[in-house]
Amino acid sequence: MRLFRHYSEVPVEARGAVVALGNFDGVHRGHQAVIGEAARLAREARAPLAVLTFEPHPREFFQPDQPPFRLTPFRIKVRQLETIGVDYLFVLHFDAELARKSAEAFVVEVLGEGLEAAHIVVGYDFVFGHQRRGNAALLRDLAGPQGVGVTSVEPVTSESGEVFSSTRIREHLRAGQPLKAGILLGRPWEIEGRVEHGDARGRLLGFPTANLALGDYMQPALGVYAVKAGIDEGRGTVWRDGVANLGRRPTVGGERVQLEVHLFDFAGDLYGRHLRVALIDFLRGEKKFDGLESLKAQIAADTEEARRLMAAYTGPAPGAAPSRPKIPEDRFIRPGVYEGALRPRTKSRN
Repeated sequence: MRLFRHYSEVPVEARGAVVALGNFDGVHRGHQAVIGEAARLAREARAPLAVLTFEPHPREFFQPDQPPFRLTPFRIKVRQLETIGVDYLFVLHFDAELARKSAEAFVVEVLGEGLEAAHIVVGYDFVFGHQRRGNAALLRDLAGPQGVGVTSVEPVTSESGEVFSSTRIREHLRAGQPLKAGILLGRPWEIEGRVEHGDARGRLLGFPTANLALGDYMQPALGVYAVKAGIDEGRGTVWRDGVANLGRRPTVGGERVQLEVHLFDFAGDLYGRHLRVALIDFLRGEKKFDGLESLKAQIAADTEEARRLMAAYTGPAPGAAPSRPKIPEDRFIRPGVYEGALRPRTKSRN
């Protein structure tokens, strides 16, 4: 996958793609359906598959003082999109200039003159342009006369009827329901980062931990989780079961929220290493104990419960390749998808 930080002077081979357009925070199963439809159209047209997205997320630009909310910071989103099989990723810097660009100008300048998109695929709720005036209907009105088709993918739901959405995933994580969040994502939700030095209190208690800062990730429910932790080993990732505490450590007077991960049957040095931590199940909320001995006893009990849960876990593996849900034809909004929209473009690419 090739990554571009601009839409002008795009090389010839990257123009004329079928473009999936969106923020794609989480790259969840609904996003995978949008990109999957773009991939299908690209195969039919023998055209490249491209994704166009924005960094920072527009919500970060408009509400900079709000707490972090991202499910997938930029680096993680790129990895997920590459796993799907995207050929070209266009990442536009979302700043004041882009925020002021009208929906009409965005379609003409970015999608038309810049990318020469052959077809555009969006989710049912995607909006764009100054004051969020652009939507799928406007895309069809503007792109259709130029011979560019637009497909809008309706909501996709889980087996239980729940819509795949970033908002619902965040709600599940804040409620201490990582299993439900994982169903919508198509994989367990992960936090990753460099292992930091802590106060070594976990080692003194008999349960050494690897410590990670939460960084730009949203804050899920504070408490204890059964986890899988992935350690980078060269070009691969080795996954181990473990138990983790996400919180401020009130028993020892902690203040900053951090993730402390104890890996089962592991004795190596992880300081400075890159670690991926997938939240599998929620054991209990954070609480303050009356002393270190009480805390130590609770950690031992949490460890045994986490071992039991991980031994019984049969859900998707962390790091698994995203799936592309098969959606019946009648789930797509077809009006405005112009016949012949995927014919070879006549505009010069020189």
